[in-house]
Amino acid sequence: MQNADRIQWLQQQTSLGSLSEEVLRAIASQIQEELIQENRRLILEDTLPDALYILKSGRLEAYHTSPDSAARVISLLSGSVLHLKELLLDQPAEQTVITLSDCEIWAIPRERFLELVEQYPEINRIFSRQLAAELTHVTSQLAFEQERQTALRPYWVPKAKQGVVGTSRYAVRLRQAIKKASADRLPVLIFGEPGLGKDTIAALIHFGSDDRKQPLIKINCDTLQANGAELFGRAGGKPGLLEWLGNGTLMLNNVQDLPKDIEKKLLTLLATGEYTPVNREGAPESQKRRSDARIILTSERSLPTIQKRVAHPIKVPPLRVTKADIQAQVKYYISLYCRSRGLSQPKVSPEAIRRLQSYDFPGNLSELESLVERAIVQSNGAPVLMEEVFWSVSPKTKRFRVNLLNAYPKLRQFLRSRWYPDRINYGFTLTVFALVVAILFLGPQTRDANMGLNLFWAWWWPVMLIAFPFVGRIWCAFCPFMIYGELVQTISLKLVPRQLRSWPRQSAEKWGGWVLFSLFVLILLWEELWDLPNTAYLSSWLLLLITGGAIVCSVIFERRFWCRYLCPIGGMNGLYAKLSMTELRAQQGICAATCTTYQCYKGGPQKGEGMETGGCPLYSHPAQLQDNRDCVLCMTCLKACPHRSVEFNLRPPGIELWTSHTPSHHEVALLFLLFGAIFLHRLPEMVMHWNWTIDLDDFSLHAGVSALVLAIPGAIALFSYGLIYLLNRTLKPRKFIELAYGYLPLILGGTLAHYLRLGLTEAGQIIPVTLATFGLSGIGTPIVVADPAVIAFLQGTTLTVATFLSIILTQKIARQPLLHQLPQHLTTLGFTILLWQLIV
Repeated sequence: MQNADRIQWLQQQTSLGSLSEEVLRAIASQIQEELIQENRRLILEDTLPDALYILKSGRLEAYHTSPDSAARVISLLSGSVLHLKELLLDQPAEQTVITLSDCEIWAIPRERFLELVEQYPEINRIFSRQLAAELTHVTSQLAFEQERQTALRPYWVPKAKQGVVGTSRYAVRLRQAIKKASADRLPVLIFGEPGLGKDTIAALIHFGSDDRKQPLIKINCDTLQANGAELFGRAGGKPGLLEWLGNGTLMLNNVQDLPKDIEKKLLTLLATGEYTPVNREGAPESQKRRSDARIILTSERSLPTIQKRVAHPIKVPPLRVTKADIQAQVKYYISLYCRSRGLSQPKVSPEAIRRLQSYDFPGNLSELESLVERAIVQSNGAPVLMEEVFWSVSPKTKRFRVNLLNAYPKLRQFLRSRWYPDRINYGFTLTVFALVVAILFLGPQTRDANMGLNLFWAWWWPVMLIAFPFVGRIWCAFCPFMIYGELVQTISLKLVPRQLRSWPRQSAEKWGGWVLFSLFVLILLWEELWDLPNTAYLSSWLLLLITGGAIVCSVIFERRFWCRYLCPIGGMNGLYAKLSMTELRAQQGICAATCTTYQCYKGGPQKGEGMETGGCPLYSHPAQLQDNRDCVLCMTCLKACPHRSVEFNLRPPGIELWTSHTPSHHEVALLFLLFGAIFLHRLPEMVMHWNWTIDLDDFSLHAGVSALVLAIPGAIALFSYGLIYLLNRTLKPRKFIELAYGYLPLILGGTLAHYLRLGLTEAGQIIPVTLATFGLSGIGTPIVVADPAVIAFLQGTTLTVATFLSIILTQKIARQPLLHQLPQHLTTLGFTILLWQLIV
């Protein structure tokens, strides 16, 4: 290339074009043309350049390395002049330059270029003017940046407070979502309950992206003006935050509180990246502006309208479902607090962790952090944070509960031993039941001479009815019906190895309660029409038939299908167990956080403290129990659990009936059937008391009247509810199947009052009756019989207390003023008066 062509190219393509033609001619005469292949280094940073380089064609890349950040890379195109400043100021090169493609380079050796500079002072003057122009530009940029920082400083988020702590699947998914959102600049919606650190997640996304050096600002949406002027700016006036932000990230916190007018503008911004500044009143609408800011939104709930317009919707799970991470969270907050104050970090006891995991944390991470800080302060430098310092953790479902297993360690030891209930069942109950059935068949047939009838009617009924308010359905743990069912099941599996059928749960849940109800109706009619309490062999057949049902179901189905769905005695026990002052439950937090095998439910081998078991016989998980109906207190779960999650709690009697209870129609039908049974047992007294002209020796008439007596209490209660509905139609009273459980204490009290006479007059005669059973009557033996006045007093007291408790329970269930439930209360009092006349 001729010098004239070089001069023309330098004038048109390079920053040297402002030099005079004479100087350019001198420069052009010193140019040496070089061809350099791709991926070759031209100069190394921090070394003196050996020439002035001008890129004629091709591409170069310049970068400067830094020990604490990534290298800054600049791509250089044709016309770039390299090392002019370094040669004039005698400085080393600031950047390493390499070729990205085959390049043609014009080079002027260092000595010759310095001679030109000395010969032509114009080069220095031009360079000085360029430096002055650059300085003016930098000063202008600095002034803009200072003004920008002043505008953004009140909203600036300097860094993320913390990362995502934990190893649960929820924590892993959240980290994956953050990483995915950090890979681009598309809008993000982060939603979840309060206290989950959603703004921290937004910061993690920003500082994990390529825009980490750009500003991140946070704006609380409830503080924005209705027109959004501080966000969008004013037309012809003060710029908005979007304009100041440039390529930074805008975090709109609690976007659910955004004013409606701004929400429309936000949707447009998310969809198009454009916004319109706020106009003054009467002014024409201003032109739309483009925003390069990235938008991250946080919300306390899902917002479908906004969610459609964002590329990354991220749902943050609440702490109550990520309880596996609580231990890691506690350790993190302890380290954070102690390092900031120069304290030694205490450990946390396993009991304290279990207590934290049993709490649902409505305030989520914010509540956990404050709770940990209070615990550290309260511990006063203790090396271990015990359960007691986390005093504010008291979930509603655990209020008014005392775990008897913690209060009495010997009780835990006994309930986990082989004695409970297996050795008692197979060493005592199995044999005694067979003897009682044999005695009922082969012995005398009247109650005054057969110990089997005495044990069944004078001992078992009163004792069980008294036990219900204390230990619920515990009889089912020692029930001989199911002992024989399990025994036959085990033997049959050894003789005929097979897979037992799974439970038809859907059908059983739908129809099992009604089958149970029907069986109980037949038992009550059989008892009344054939006088079972005074006919030993019929009582024996009753026991055998129930045992037969348990055996048949055990041969067909796994575990205790009969007990859970079909046994009439089990249904009655489950109903009365709702009134118990004790319950077996498990700490849901511990089960969710630490349990992976569910051995209490499924069964399994020994694991840690947990013993080998076959799993819950009723297929109930203790952490999911809502009432006592489906727990027989066999303590299988207590033995299987390796985490000490299972609790045997003392509680307010019947609390589940007004808190977590789910009513069912078949259970209410059984409830009123048991109510009718009290009157059925007193049918002869009713006939005599009211002088009814009914011949109970007529079987058909007796059967019809018995069925009618069983139905009357339910009909009266339903009529009473109709009055409640008519009087309180505007208040929408509770459903009948909910309020019906208010009668339950009266039913239990009435049944107990009925059997108290048998228990207090005949139970104390067990010794002479036993002797009479074996033909040894006439021998003088002691008997214990209560005075009739004492019996009447106890019966009256039982009815009075039961009535009072029924009224209280009805009010608890209804949660309405006393007068609104007056028809049911009056009905309860009417039933009490009637029972008093018949029983007391």
